[in-house]
Amino acid sequence: MKNIILFIRNYFTLICFVALQVTCILMLNKSSKTHEAFFSFYGNEFVSNVNKLHNNIFVYFNLREVNKQLADENSRLKYQAIVNQIVPDNTHKIVIDSTLKDTSGRYRKYTFFPAAVVGNSTTLQNNFITLERGSLQGVQLGMSVIAPQGVVGTVLYVSENFSIVMSILNRSSRVSAMLKKDNNAGSIEWSGENPLLLTLKNIPKSVKVNIGDTVVTSSYSANFPSNIMVGTIAAKTADQSSNFYTLKVNASTSFGSLQYVYLVKNVRYEEQKALETKVQKTND
Repeated sequence: MKNIILFIRNYFTLICFVALQVTCILMLNKSSKTHEAFFSFYGNEFVSNVNKLHNNIFVYFNLREVNKQLADENSRLKYQAIVNQIVPDNTHKIVIDSTLKDTSGRYRKYTFFPAAVVGNSTTLQNNFITLERGSLQGVQLGMSVIAPQGVVGTVLYVSENFSIVMSILNRSSRVSAMLKKDNNAGSIEWSGENPLLLTLKNIPKSVKVNIGDTVVTSSYSANFPSNIMVGTIAAKTADQSSNFYTLKVNASTSFGSLQYVYLVKNVRYEEQKALETKVQKTND
């Protein structure tokens, strides 16, 4: 109370001046239609600008929630996509599976889970991404990770609530990819230099390759769905020591700005990998 009294005493003159000015404006507003219209117009404009500023601030601070909602919705849409279903081979017997979607007999091959990116590196030789989703939320080793723009990486480590993804910006990363126009397949790698450029190897010189050709994931991958965007051809070099090109690819994914990604689970991944591992051991 004492502070209020001191404040009024120190600023009494200013307070009286402001009060008188407000009183005069109100009296002028009531006594003159012209002034009433003037003050009404600018008063409404001021309130409108304040409301606009408030709405912009509100929208900005809710972008994270909006992004999460969009990621959830996209995950549901990907889950329903017909391209992620396969028709069972019922030549000998009909199997009822929990992945059966409808009476047409189509089985779901891939399921999608949205996840928030909470850690990311792009400047190292071996880059990793941390996701806030783990084994308690359905994440398993080997699951592929994609973003709205394209390929991101593969799950390498999993804890209960987090997972570590080996980014394709990693010297150890290998992803089966192909030229979209003719399905010629090769391997996507990273040289460890420019995070915007990937390398596509093992494309034969007999293939006609043009700058700007689209590169997507191939059907040879056990964890990545086919036809996921990888990038576009930026440059090509004919390897003198082999019959293959070395192609530079502009990465479609902007790794420096990742916020939400999708974990992709192949429901037959374990079966396929077990069989391929068995064949590899036999060859060794």
